[in-house]
Amino acid sequence: MRNVVRRPARRTAGAGLAALLLAAGAAGCGKGEESPEMTPAAAVAKAAKNTEEITSLRYRLTGSVPEQGRIEAEASMRVKPEVAMSMKMKALDQGTDGTVEIRLVDKVMYMGGGAAAAQEMGGKSWLKFDLAAMGADKELNQLGTASQADQNPTTESTFLTGAKDVKKVGEEKVDGVETTRYSGTLTLDELRASLKDEDEETRERREKSIEQYEKMGVDKLTMDMWVDGEDHTKQFRMRGDADKGPLDMTFTFLDVDKPVEVAAPPAGDVATLEDLMAGASAG
Repeated sequence: MRNVVRRPARRTAGAGLAALLLAAGAAGCGKGEESPEMTPAAAVAKAAKNTEEITSLRYRLTGSVPEQGRIEAEASMRVKPEVAMSMKMKALDQGTDGTVEIRLVDKVMYMGGGAAAAQEMGGKSWLKFDLAAMGADKELNQLGTASQADQNPTTESTFLTGAKDVKKVGEEKVDGVETTRYSGTLTLDELRASLKDEDEETRERREKSIEQYEKMGVDKLTMDMWVDGEDHTKQFRMRGDADKGPLDMTFTFLDVDKPVEVAAPPAGDVATLEDLMAGASAG
């Protein structure tokens, strides 16, 4: 039982770093070129501004996370009016034991481990975390998702606006969509300094994300952003050196501003931490 609690928590942290941690941008389908007068920094800033206005998104995540190794995931997230999220993630280097599903609905997070979890939890395949009862609902509101469960990639995707060396790399297709790729680097100190002119809500949201990278030991990020012909972020990649290994995550945005509905698992399939503790005591 102890392993069941520990493993999901670890994988959740991995998603939080990837998914973080959290992710971003408005995925567009239009083709076209950037305006001739638009500089790389201006193009990135415009895409970031569009990102901040979306209310829901569906995205794909691939890459590697410190301690977790290679991961891949697909998620749907609603940011407004209330937060909800559903993610299926695989830690590829952990085999079948590395598969987990996360649902966030009504300020409650559920982690599903399938048949393997059910064997350890008396037939229950989902573990429930009441974020409000745990005092984590404040961070939920700030991040747009649960702290350490999955950060909202719409926040991470805007980080490139803080780089002073943004450059245009070239034209590339992403999932059949014509995009322009931009690249840049920035330290976390530079990123924090770039927030001085943002409104309070934006500063708090981005500061929470910065703190997560600081906890990993990351002090510098290399970022790439792919922007479509309608000035929407189609994909972004972030890389950095953490204390316990490399961080390299790519988020591809599949669609945005479409209805996202997330349902809680059937009550009969759900266990709580209290249930597990009671079972351990009885055992």
